[in-house]
Amino acid sequence: MAEKLQREIAELIGQARGLLLDYSNLGLDDIWLPEPGTLAAGGEANGDWCRSVPETLETIRTDLGDCQRCKLCRERTQIVFGVGNPQARLVLVGEAPGREEDRRGEPFVGEAGRLLDRILLAMGLQRSDVYICNVIKCRPPGNRDPEEDEVAACEPFLRRQLKVIAPEVILTLGRYAAQALLRDGSPVGRLRGNWRTYQDIPLMPTYHPAYLLRNPEKKRDVWEDVKQVVRRLRS
Repeated sequence: MAEKLQREIAELIGQARGLLLDYSNLGLDDIWLPEPGTLAAGGEANGDWCRSVPETLETIRTDLGDCQRCKLCRERTQIVFGVGNPQARLVLVGEAPGREEDRRGEPFVGEAGRLLDRILLAMGLQRSDVYICNVIKCRPPGNRDPEEDEVAACEPFLRRQLKVIAPEVILTLGRYAAQALLRDGSPVGRLRGNWRTYQDIPLMPTYHPAYLLRNPEKKRDVWEDVKQVVRRLRS
């Protein structure tokens, strides 16, 4: 009985968050509520007011559910939500899951993931120290670039994840992640190495590990970028 009640409460909280997010997307920043002990339409107050429940990564994942918010749901194997430390000081953001990520439900696996692990190790970090996710949580067909409506459906969940984690730095991996978050269509070679911000969080763009596998001469550039990140974290 208690578990059923908890599920029902979690569903109601998720629905309320979704409604508030819809209001926010419409530009409604303030919603009037009557003060505790008063009524909107007269009479006696009916019961206690609910206390605010802090959002967590788990409640965001519950709210996401079996997401059907865009067409990517039709061909995905599973949602790739994100993994890592929920109190991470550094969040790494890629563009979207690939075939192996779609199969395993975890971002940055396979050969590119192993290279990312080596980059983290050079920074003095492990996967358990950081949080890793993507702009898009479902694999686009043929690994194409995500489309605008897909980003519009998925990015609010990324913003909520970042708000809960509250990292000190974001490191974007690859062209599309940087362009999508920064709303800047410049080539990643021009964006990388320069500090920007996303949701008031310092953001450093760099190349994607998969790109480095094809262009190993760019590893030196990535090392220069991550050294800036390390200095920012240490300061």
